[in-house]
Amino acid sequence: MPRLIGTLLRAAASLAIALFLTAASTQWSWAEVREPNGLWTGPMRGQTPTTLRGAIVIDLAGLEALMPKDPVLLDVGPADQKPEDFPKDRLWLPTHRSIPDAVWLPGAGTAALGATQEEAFFRRVEELTQGDSSKPIVTFCRPECWGSWNAGKRLVMKGFTSVYWFPGGINSWQEVHDTVEVKPDKAWHPEPAK
Repeated sequence: MPRLIGTLLRAAASLAIALFLTAASTQWSWAEVREPNGLWTGPMRGQTPTTLRGAIVIDLAGLEALMPKDPVLLDVGPADQKPEDFPKDRLWLPTHRSIPDAVWLPGAGTAALGATQEEAFFRRVEELTQGDSSKPIVTFCRPECWGSWNAGKRLVMKGFTSVYWFPGGINSWQEVHDTVEVKPDKAWHPEPAK
């Protein structure tokens, strides 16, 4: 009889723990991140919304389906920063890998672009789309990157009508496809970090 009572107590304790964990995981789950009214001005890395009003949010399958339409691929991921303690007698040779044919505009997704930089951003996009505001444009960087969200939002606010945001970014792409080394776009000169 004591053995049966012990077994029943352990089963009841296991059930109570399972119920508690289920309730706790529901209560403590990530809340939906809401879109800001304008550009995001907080940290560039962190949980992002699942939507971008005025744009189409796509996953890898969506990007693959869009590729035959020859979209403009805008990688706005940041450039690696040289560590302060990097040895002075060694070469600093960072590389940036991206989706083939992507145009890399490092830092173009920051909310704090100066007027000159914002003009340069739109001028470059205008060149890449050949003045066609309905040409598909895909913004991306890495997962949980507000920079790519901001770049898409900036395009939507400027009147571009075929903006796609690829939040999975390079990480999602390279799970299935090869990436290539890219250099910063020659027409893009980001302002120094402040």
